[in-house]
Amino acid sequence: MEPDKIHFGTDGWRAIIADDYTFDNVRACAQGVAAYHVAQGFQDDPIIVGYDTRFGSTEFADAVVDVLAGNGLKVLRCTAAAPTPAVGYNLVTRGAAGGIMITASHNPSQWNGFKYRTRTGGSAPPEVLVQVEDAIHRLKSLEDIHRMSLDDARTAGLVTDIDPAPSYLTHIATLVDLEALRSAGCQVVVDPMHGAGAGYFAGLLSGGATKVLEVRGTVNPSFPDMHNPEPIEHNLVPLRDAVLQSKALVGVAMDGDADRVGAIDATGQYLTSLQVYALLAYYFLEVRGLRGPIIKSLTLSNMIWRLGEKYDVPVHETRVGFKYIAPVMIETDALMGGEESGGYAFKGHIPERDGVLSALYLLDLVARTGKTLSQNMEEIYELVGPHHYDRTDVVFDGALRSDVEARLSEPYPTNIAGVPIVGVDTIDGIRYRMEGELWSVIRFSGTEPLLRIYAEAPTPEQVQELLAATRALTGV
Repeated sequence: MEPDKIHFGTDGWRAIIADDYTFDNVRACAQGVAAYHVAQGFQDDPIIVGYDTRFGSTEFADAVVDVLAGNGLKVLRCTAAAPTPAVGYNLVTRGAAGGIMITASHNPSQWNGFKYRTRTGGSAPPEVLVQVEDAIHRLKSLEDIHRMSLDDARTAGLVTDIDPAPSYLTHIATLVDLEALRSAGCQVVVDPMHGAGAGYFAGLLSGGATKVLEVRGTVNPSFPDMHNPEPIEHNLVPLRDAVLQSKALVGVAMDGDADRVGAIDATGQYLTSLQVYALLAYYFLEVRGLRGPIIKSLTLSNMIWRLGEKYDVPVHETRVGFKYIAPVMIETDALMGGEESGGYAFKGHIPERDGVLSALYLLDLVARTGKTLSQNMEEIYELVGPHHYDRTDVVFDGALRSDVEARLSEPYPTNIAGVPIVGVDTIDGIRYRMEGELWSVIRFSGTEPLLRIYAEAPTPEQVQELLAATRALTGV
């Protein structure tokens, strides 16, 4: 057990299985959560424990249950792998004080992780995670971790098995007109990427004229033929092929724990996460005529600012991560919140990313407008001007991080790829704001040993120029 190595990043703690991600360290995390709940006086309310389809997730989840029960806490244990948003929604409906999800989300197959959720169903804010981390770091030995076998915990009445799917699916049906979508007669392809979202999207739309083809819907914790189960362009070749072969109207994909979404147009074109968020904003503001604040992470598109101005709704910007976005969504009663990773949340649901619901809203946009995603995107460009985006991820030696940070410290450059810089901020990483509303960002991943570089510009070619010039600043 090495509790000092456990730190909650952008969304939970993640590590490589059998390296730092061990049963002892997972139990240390569970003990930290248990200590936090006891300190907060949450003993009378249960904790939900869920898990995804990764290697060992069921067993790691049961190790968490052992520790929570050993601390005298009541546990609602999921009986099957489930999407993180399904588990999150059950926190609300079942009156749970918190939830633990065993998942590494979009990380490569050798990783697993530990997400903690509050009773809102959303990511725990930083001030809560600090207290959980402090409790973990105070552990000195395995003797500090209280455990009870699953059998004994059942006998003591501390563990109840639950299926999180029914209440979640019933709620989703109140947010989208499923009957209209079922009768629309669309051909749709969904790609769960061998993750926990398999069966959810197709099940919601079954029974009508609309046909759903599911690819990569079987459980396979090795996530074959992809670097990681993240719904980004280079991982979605099977989805694109299926869309084109079946002449589908739209293709959607979800990551390993189904809290993110990716999209392929009827023509096989990939829509970036920034375009998807703009499409979702356009769907709510223009197509459905709704109004309310919109929350964006700083790496999301400037299109959101322009759409906010067009439809007279406030836009709030946060650091990357739903631990920052969720509290602002709650505080402002936001219409929607989102981040560049492809995670989007919506009013009327939990303040947390939901890939299944996002995919349904995208299909509803296409069905209501009678236009493809790309055609809807062109309408947005007519309103706000063309915005293109890309991201590059650079694997680097973590020991060199201080060297990279030193290179990026002041004095800042005066231009990037020949475009004058008009402002620099360090809200989350380093963001260079340039003339003409161009921007690029350099930030260290909060969950993997990666340096992420982002850029947005009026043309795809200029985006690549910005990415190359921005990466050159890092020296890696």
